[in-house]
Amino acid sequence: MKAGEPGGRPAVAILGTRGVPAAHGGFETLAERLALELVARGWRIEVYCQVREPAPPTVWRGILLIPVAVRGDGAVSTIVFDLKCTLRAAFRPALPLVLGYNTAAFSLLYRLTAKRSVMNMDGIEWKRDRWSKPAKAWFWLNERLGSLFSTHLVADHPEIAKHLARGTSAARITTIAYGADPVLEASTEPLAKFGLRPRDYGLLIARVVPENLVLQVVRAWSEVRPGLPLLVLGKLAESDPYHRAVRAAGGPDVIFAGAIYEAERVAALRFHARFHIHGHTVGGTNPSLVEALGAGSPILAHDNPFNRWVAGPQALYFGDETELRRGILSLVRAGPGRLDVMGAASRRRHAEAFTWRVIFDAYERVLRRQIAPARAGRGALRAVRGEHGRA
Repeated sequence: MKAGEPGGRPAVAILGTRGVPAAHGGFETLAERLALELVARGWRIEVYCQVREPAPPTVWRGILLIPVAVRGDGAVSTIVFDLKCTLRAAFRPALPLVLGYNTAAFSLLYRLTAKRSVMNMDGIEWKRDRWSKPAKAWFWLNERLGSLFSTHLVADHPEIAKHLARGTSAARITTIAYGADPVLEASTEPLAKFGLRPRDYGLLIARVVPENLVLQVVRAWSEVRPGLPLLVLGKLAESDPYHRAVRAAGGPDVIFAGAIYEAERVAALRFHARFHIHGHTVGGTNPSLVEALGAGSPILAHDNPFNRWVAGPQALYFGDETELRRGILSLVRAGPGRLDVMGAASRRRHAEAFTWRVIFDAYERVLRRQIAPARAGRGALRAVRGEHGRA
């Protein structure tokens, strides 16, 4: 009996990431954590993985890893990889769960093969400043096509759900945010490398792009000179003009740590920070902000509907650089009591909306609802065939 057929284990194929084990950020972490949890709940899970050379499928911790060979690492390679994955998934019994809509045009294959699919629509990618006009047009088109071709949509934020509902029925959209583990204790060893002390530094973790306001945060911190360091985690390339501007704006109190991918080190840096600055202006539920809540960090965030829903009313918000400078000084000068209150509010917000258990349960409900009609359809088709056979 094939997975996904009546009486068999429900089966899901996860597409849209480079694969698992996770190594490249939020969506891959979601793919890994969700896949492992669904396997533990009795599901059959397969994940498509980008590789350079052809290789046979393997099993990792109960997950079927399907390697898809593509040369190169650029945008064209990603498009080719997604096309190859879709071509395979369209003819396998597992329900496709696509993380991201950047190549949603390929989901037409699911429609042509009468296959149901679920797509996580991520953020509003075509609004991001870092993309060229042709790239923005591509993302805008694929957002529309993802809404059209996918059977059901997942929005990671209520504002994203509202945005998507302008082009499709709200009944086809489910809001499921992003999860993070709570951090209740952490070693101080990762701080020593940067000469930091607990609760004596600010922290900014972000992709270094204009819409995340990294330049504004670095400039504001350097201008107010609050008397304690700002640790900036994010990859900086000398060839990128914006990155050069960010580095040039940094005063003596700004530490550029580059990108750090070891989860335990990053969690420790979050846990011991005096407060976390979140400058993201576009998108839905950002994993970095959710993880800061899970670490009990006081939050200073850009004032927009995305961040306000995630961080809640106890966070501190800024709209421009004047308010940003004021917010930095306010939290630098805050006493332990105020920081403790803000940190406790972060933990409460995380516990009520962003634990992995909440996220896993929500995904499982959506996936089961999409598998059930497909099973019913196959059962009806067999019944009809049986009636014809007896006629």
